[in-house]
Amino acid sequence: FEMKDQGKLKYFLGIEVAYSKNGIFIFQGKYVLDLLKETGKLGCRTSIVPIEQNHRIGSEESAPVEKAQYQRLVGKLIYLSHTRPDIAYAVSVVS
Repeated sequence: FEMKDQGKLKYFLGIEVAYSKNGIFIFQGKYVLDLLKETGKLGCRTSIVPIEQNHRIGSEESAPVEKAQYQRLVGKLIYLSHTRPDIAYAVSVVS
């Protein structure tokens, strides 16, 4: 099969790649913005701790969510945790 050299990698599968003299850096800034837009959470504020310890999902009254939509969101969050290990605990709780 034929291949074509496209130059240095800049963006692939939601991961942005930046090169410097110190090395290669990967991040998912655009992926996060797209995820926030999709879920309607673009204007939300950040939190130092994404979830409290021993938090129980569904322990308080909340509106029911569509199962498939929730599963897609959790899958995207799992993918995001590859470059954001600080959210890994919260993602494991919701998954």
